[in-house]
Amino acid sequence: MERTITSRLALQRQSHLYRSRRIRQSSQDTTVTIAGKSYVSFCSNDYLGLANHPALIRALHLGAEQYGVGSGASHLVSGHCAVHHELEEALAAFTQRRKALLFSSGYMANLGVISALASPGNHIHEDRLNHASLIDAGLLSRARLHRYPHGDIQALERKLGKSPQHQQLIISDGVFSMDGDIAPVPELSMLAKSKDALLMIDDAHGLGVIGPEGRGTLGYYDLGESDVPVLMGTLGKAFGTFGAFVAGSVELIEYLIQFARTYIYTTALPPAIAQASLAALSLIQGESERRDRLQSLCRRFIHGARQLGLPLGNHLTGQGNDPITPIIPLILGDNRRTLTISDALNEKGLLITAIRPPTVPVGTARLRITLCANHTEAQVDHLLETLSTLL
Repeated sequence: MERTITSRLALQRQSHLYRSRRIRQSSQDTTVTIAGKSYVSFCSNDYLGLANHPALIRALHLGAEQYGVGSGASHLVSGHCAVHHELEEALAAFTQRRKALLFSSGYMANLGVISALASPGNHIHEDRLNHASLIDAGLLSRARLHRYPHGDIQALERKLGKSPQHQQLIISDGVFSMDGDIAPVPELSMLAKSKDALLMIDDAHGLGVIGPEGRGTLGYYDLGESDVPVLMGTLGKAFGTFGAFVAGSVELIEYLIQFARTYIYTTALPPAIAQASLAALSLIQGESERRDRLQSLCRRFIHGARQLGLPLGNHLTGQGNDPITPIIPLILGDNRRTLTISDALNEKGLLITAIRPPTVPVGTARLRITLCANHTEAQVDHLLETLSTLL
């Protein structure tokens, strides 16, 4: 076993796929400190700039004063606090669904939901570019997992036609985490209804960012619970806190309470985090200017990148009124080149991580640039100027 570990680590280095952690010494913000050096960060999921917001910090303090730090037990033993319940009700109302259920992370939510809903004999159909947690959940459920080409409704329809009726689950990201494009959810919904399949959308990167009041991909498309019965969202991205939730019908949530193992057998989310998440939700709904600001910065970057001929994803035009998500990939392809450019940006005080396989398909290594509502136009312009000298 030791020989296997050593050889696999060596292969990671040789393939330019080795991953290393940076130790941040400052709070999360557009400017961060790592190893004593200041960087402008373009690689966080803190899309609305709420992770260090004073209102969330105050709410966290108040929550800790009232409930302590840890929840002390799982939700079904003695860890379910009043603030957890309040947050679940607020999230259900926010997503315009009848009920919501908190999980400790998006990964655990996806594992718990899919393993509870699917079993041997069922067929799961997933977009090929779905998040790893969705793919892993499909595999671990022991159902038959089918992966259709990215966004290809016709290919999905053909696959559904080859699977038994009444035993099918369709799963897609709402906003794809590495490309930033938005899934064709209305078409997925119509197809699911026609085939009597259950549709689940993971909107981790859409909630808070797009749609009326930040209600995400389903809000943008004006789709309800009957259109998409299972919605998963996270709190660690646009909300700026931590955790996740699933929203849907009363029956769905009660079913998950009974059968979702990652909900039943883990300690409940710290109640102070739930208190901070309530504060974040209030800001998301009440401060639409954060989303407007983010959209403006995204369009500014994409327009500048197009003018410079930078290798943006094909779906990024920056034109029209359709929303742009803050995930902007520069596709470089080669692992070594992507690492080299990431390192060069770091030398110039710009923090952008090189994303390589297996996170993205082989041959599509990239700089995954993410913008935040707290970035300045000057910071965005400086990034463009620096990229123009390196690419």
